[in-house]
Amino acid sequence: MATVFDRVPIPLYVQIADLMRQRIARGVWPRGEAVPTIEKLMEEFEVARVTVRQAIQLLAQEGLLLPQRGRGTFVTAEPSRERRLLVHSSLDDLVAMYRGDTPDLSHIVETRDTPLLLEQDGPPAPGYHRLRRVHSRAGERYCVVSLYIDDRVFAIAPDRFRREVAIPLLASLPGVKIARARQTLHIATADLEIARDLEVPVNSPVGEVRRVFNNPDGSVLYLAEATYRGDYIRFEMDLKP
Repeated sequence: MATVFDRVPIPLYVQIADLMRQRIARGVWPRGEAVPTIEKLMEEFEVARVTVRQAIQLLAQEGLLLPQRGRGTFVTAEPSRERRLLVHSSLDDLVAMYRGDTPDLSHIVETRDTPLLLEQDGPPAPGYHRLRRVHSRAGERYCVVSLYIDDRVFAIAPDRFRREVAIPLLASLPGVKIARARQTLHIATADLEIARDLEVPVNSPVGEVRRVFNNPDGSVLYLAEATYRGDYIRFEMDLKP
């Protein structure tokens, strides 16, 4: 019999593990307590024993569960909330979030390509330096991003741009003024290239973030096209009464 899991082209045990991870994160399964038995999980999710065992093993590798022979499987930790990207609505908040952030940066490409700009972005700068890289934490890739930085700005601190997070660096450079900043977020799925770069299954949920900063003359100072794992995105809005 077909189930809701059949509609998603992601390994079944990965989907089950994600559901279990969410229950741990929400406190449905508190730390220190046992999760339901394999038999109960098989019945609830309508899957085979091997699928439940694979899901438990995956969460055990993440340090969230501890299977104990003859006793059951216990929650040993909660998913880290520090890994989530909070989608801010102001430049100051965005700079503050990234200031002091030190992910592992793995460079994939460094070129002099010109970005594809939209009409509302503004005119291009005379030239750009492009960095495509992957951000990781504790060996887990969570973001792949292409940065296009105005050549004149990149020349101020090229080594720092290669090893630091760009947004707080841009905000701190003398003589650089960000006159306008905009950000858009789209929910999408990972294509083959993104799945490879982030080491996630094809069609996994991802968040596509596009950031544009402008110089005082209106030209595009900085363009970032970033793709985040879906479980790294958190969106908050202050709903004014």
